[in-house]
Amino acid sequence: MNTVAAPALAPTRIVVENWMRHFQDWLCHRLESADGGGVRFREDAWQHEGGGGGLTRVIQNGAVLEKGGVAFSAVWGQMSDKAASQLLMPDARYFATGVSVVQHPRSPMVPISHMNVRYFEAGNGEAWFGGGLDLTPIYVDEQQARWFHKQIREICDRHHPDYYARFKPWADEYFYLPHRQETRGVGGIFFDRLTVGQDGSFEELFAFIQDVGEVYGRTYGTIMRQNAKLPYTEREKQWQLVRRGRYAEFNLAIDRGTKFGLETGGRTESILMSLPPQAEWHYNQQPAPGSAEAATLAWLRKDIAWA
Repeated sequence: MNTVAAPALAPTRIVVENWMRHFQDWLCHRLESADGGGVRFREDAWQHEGGGGGLTRVIQNGAVLEKGGVAFSAVWGQMSDKAASQLLMPDARYFATGVSVVQHPRSPMVPISHMNVRYFEAGNGEAWFGGGLDLTPIYVDEQQARWFHKQIREICDRHHPDYYARFKPWADEYFYLPHRQETRGVGGIFFDRLTVGQDGSFEELFAFIQDVGEVYGRTYGTIMRQNAKLPYTEREKQWQLVRRGRYAEFNLAIDRGTKFGLETGGRTESILMSLPPQAEWHYNQQPAPGSAEAATLAWLRKDIAWA
C-alpha cells in the first residue's frame, strides 16, 4: 500500500479521512484474501448524532475468521464536559477519524489481532495521532511473537530511533488486565497523542500512521496463512473460549476507545464489534502445571524483550 502525501493547501482532516477510507478498503481486501474462504465483509453505514458517521465492515463464518471487524469513522461534534476533561481539552468541540480492527479466528492456533489508527482535532486547533497494534495468541509461539515484533520494530526505526523503545512498553502497560495480573497477549506497540508540531510535523506523523496500518495488514495476513491449517483438539478449542473471555474483559472494562465511543454517542454495534462471537468463564480455572496452557500464561507478562 502506497503512502499518501498531503496535497498542498488541503485541510488536514480531509487528507486523513480520505486515507482512512482507502485503508479500510485495502485492509478488507487483504484479510479476505488471507481468509481464502470466499466470504466477504458486509458493510453497514451509520450516521453520528453530532455529525459525520462511518462504515462498519464485519466478516463472519470465514474459512479462518469466525468473526472480524474493520470499522471506519469520521465524526465531529461537542463531547460532554466529562469526556473533554478526561482528554484534557479546554474546548469540547472535536473532529475524529480512524480505523479500528479486531479479528477473532476460528482456530485456536491463529491469534486474535487488534489494530487502531486515529486522528483527532480539538476545537482549539490542537491535533494529534494515536494508534497501535497487538497480537493475542491463544497459545504463544515464541518464534512467531519475536518475528511479529521484529516487523514492528523495523517500521518504528524507519521513522524515529526511539519509537519502538517508547511504544512497546506503552503497549505492555496499556494491554494489561490488572485484575488478572496478565497482559492481553504478546503486545506490540501503543501510542497516543502524538501532537502535530510538538512530536513532529503533520507529514511525519501521518507517514508513521500509514506504515502502522501497512505492517498490520502484512504481518497478520502472513500469520493467518501460516497457522490456519495447524491441527487442534477440543481441549485447545475450550482454552480459546476462556482466553476470549479475557479479551472481552479488557475491551469492556479497560479499553479507552470503547469508553470514548460510548460516552460521545457512538454507534454501539460498531463499538462492540470487537467482542468475540463466543467466550466462556469458569470459576477459578487453573491450567495443569507443565501444560501448554500454563506455558502460555507464563509468557503473559510485561517487559519481555521480543525484538
